[in-house]
Amino acid sequence: MTTTPDSAPERIWMADNDPSERWPLYTRGNVGEVFPLVVYPLSWSIYGGEAENGWRQAYRDFGVVAAGDFGDDPMVILGVFGGYCYINASYVRMVGLRAPGSSVEAIDQQFFGESDAPPYVPRPGDKNLKASLRIAKGLGKTLFAKSLPALEEDKQKVDEWLASVPPLDSSDEELLAVFTRFQPVFRHLFHHHLLTTTQVTVGAAMVAELCEKKLGDLNLQIPLLGGIGDVESAAPSTSLWALGRQVAVSPELTRVYDEGFDGLDQRLAAEPMAAEYLVAFGAFIDEFGFRGPNEWDLSSDTWELKPRLAHAAVDRMRNAASDHAPGIQSGQLKARRAEATADARSRLSRPDRVQFDRALASAHLFSQGRERSKTSIIRAVHSTRLVQRELARRAHERGGPADPVDSCLLTLEEFTEFVADPTPWLDTIAERRARHLELSERIPPFVFSGPQPPPDTWERRDSKADVVDPGAVLQGIAGCAGKAQGRARVVLDPSDPGSLGPGDVLVAPITDPSWTPLFVPAEAVVVDVGAVMSHAVIVSRELGIPCVVSVTDATRKIPDGALIEVDGDTGQVTVLELP
Repeated sequence: MTTTPDSAPERIWMADNDPSERWPLYTRGNVGEVFPLVVYPLSWSIYGGEAENGWRQAYRDFGVVAAGDFGDDPMVILGVFGGYCYINASYVRMVGLRAPGSSVEAIDQQFFGESDAPPYVPRPGDKNLKASLRIAKGLGKTLFAKSLPALEEDKQKVDEWLASVPPLDSSDEELLAVFTRFQPVFRHLFHHHLLTTTQVTVGAAMVAELCEKKLGDLNLQIPLLGGIGDVESAAPSTSLWALGRQVAVSPELTRVYDEGFDGLDQRLAAEPMAAEYLVAFGAFIDEFGFRGPNEWDLSSDTWELKPRLAHAAVDRMRNAASDHAPGIQSGQLKARRAEATADARSRLSRPDRVQFDRALASAHLFSQGRERSKTSIIRAVHSTRLVQRELARRAHERGGPADPVDSCLLTLEEFTEFVADPTPWLDTIAERRARHLELSERIPPFVFSGPQPPPDTWERRDSKADVVDPGAVLQGIAGCAGKAQGRARVVLDPSDPGSLGPGDVLVAPITDPSWTPLFVPAEAVVVDVGAVMSHAVIVSRELGIPCVVSVTDATRKIPDGALIEVDGDTGQVTVLELP
């Protein structure tokens, strides 16, 4: 049945799902990096259900799923509530409960970090011997894996997909068909991404257990998992660093950037000394232009669509100290990892050493794979974003809104009708735009169980938390080893890094790959939320930057300009001096 503006169901938000009754606990942990903002209905209607099905298949492959786990519920593991995406913590906990040698507590730390989630309460049917035996049978395959050929095949699959997308001057019908054709491709890629994400927890959890129980030092896992190399989400930083160095050594380019971002492209084009730089910048866009803030959502701009985002990153890089070069930082972390590995092996018995070697190699391999699989998905998603922008442009010529993001407020079924005749949808778009703004001004609960609290009870983003006093110590989760001091620079938007510069500490609410270039010039990184496997941790371990995540309300408790100390070994952030 066709949905019309008059018959659209009433919900808090058009992308919302019904929460699971059997699995009632939901969290923003981890998924907040994928969908940090209010989810647009067009994106969710295209691949929200496909993400659920891909995740379920990954858990079946891993062995977690037991008969009757999902019943008839179309969405269990994922959901959108009040406009924000959540992971079902109740069900993800089954990985820890059913996997031999794991625990619910270990999974909570791996995925969700510190939170006020209620403790797990045993229920009939949660433990499942068949599932445990299946997982145990597959653990050897995970621990002995030497390569990830499925992910390399997925790269080829994405290349084939991109080649199959019709040119943007094709008919409306041909372009609209891209969205439905993309759905099974997304499901396939997401299946492999979540299987890899689940498998990385095996080796990482075993390393953590050996460090804690055999070596008496849980924090030893931090240097052991750093500087592994080949982390694709960190790759743009290396290219941006090179661009920043070009600007830094050129008086002409420095002058152009000093004049600000307005008219920057035009000034660069008119500057004779910028020719070589523009070639390099163009190559960067060709290779990484599909990336950007909130890159999973079709509504968001990328470095290709809005080069100013990349210019802002270059602007931060050009002023960074030379010893912050990604190669130098990661090299130091690699050396520290080698020392920590040798130390750990020397203190383990031979049987434990064999287990340690396998677990550590597995954690490294699957950490790289997790970021590689994510990159493949985002490359493919970007092709559908370009199609959406073209169809929105055509709809504008037929009387639709000028901003292409507005049409992302419609579901795929609605968008199809909108392209042909936008006028009947203008009021609906206006109403949803207003609702989107209302929800965006609120902070959704990080964890909820049962019905989600109504949005009017959520804290407003512009509300102020109590600023901490000098000497206060905020406890988070240690992400990347090292200790650093610097002035806190609270950044809420990666496209607007403010005065973040040499000697500063980046304090962010949450991070995705678009934040990575801001890590490089910073002395350290502090993040409001996150866990052992969060983006900030994986990337900081690759770049060699001290990092602490899951520092609750850091962006509101630490004032911009405060002098702070970040201890990436203990997870402590100490406020030394207020601005």
